[in-house]
Amino acid sequence: MTASLLRPAAAEFLRVAHGVRDLSAATPCAGFDVRGLLHHLLYWGPWLIAAGRREEPPAPASGSLVADDWRGALEKQTETLVEVFSAPGSGTTFLGAAELPVSVVGDMVLGEFVLHGWDLARASGQSLRCAPEAAVAVFESAVAMGEQARAMGVYGPAVEVAVDASPLERALGASGRDPAWMP
Repeated sequence: MTASLLRPAAAEFLRVAHGVRDLSAATPCAGFDVRGLLHHLLYWGPWLIAAGRREEPPAPASGSLVADDWRGALEKQTETLVEVFSAPGSGTTFLGAAELPVSVVGDMVLGEFVLHGWDLARASGQSLRCAPEAAVAVFESAVAMGEQARAMGVYGPAVEVAVDASPLERALGASGRDPAWMP
C-alpha cells in the first residue's frame, strides 16, 4: 500500500463524511447507526496511529466521541493517519496486544477509509468514488485476513457478488458487505 492509494482514499472518505447529516441513519455495518460508526472510527483511529508510530496505545476513550466538532476531529485524525502510513517503514508493530506487520496495519487503514467510507456514503445517500487500484488492494487485504476478521467479529460472512462485479463490489463482498445494501 502506498501513499498514492491512501491519500485519494482519505480525501474521498472525508468528502463523504462532510456530507453526513443524519447521525441516526442506519448503516450497512450491523449494529451501527451513523453515530455509532463515527464513534468506532474516532475510537480506533488513535490506536492505528499509535501502531503506525510504534507507540504505546492510547488509554481507552470513554463516553461518546461524536461531539459537536466530530467532522474536525475526524479530519485531523484522517490527516494524521495518512501522514503516518504514507511512509510507515517495515517490520512489525503492536495493535493492542497483537503483533502485526506494519504493512498489514496500513492495509487496515486503507480498508477503514474505503469500507467505512462506503458505509457512510450508503447511509447518507451519497456515492463513494474509489480508485480501482485502492479497491483491489482492499479486496486482497479482506481476502487475506477474512477468516480471522470474521472470527473476531470484524467482518460478517462473505457476500457473493456477480462475476462481473467491480473491484469495489468485490472488496465489499469479501468484507461481508452487500454491495446492493440500501437504507
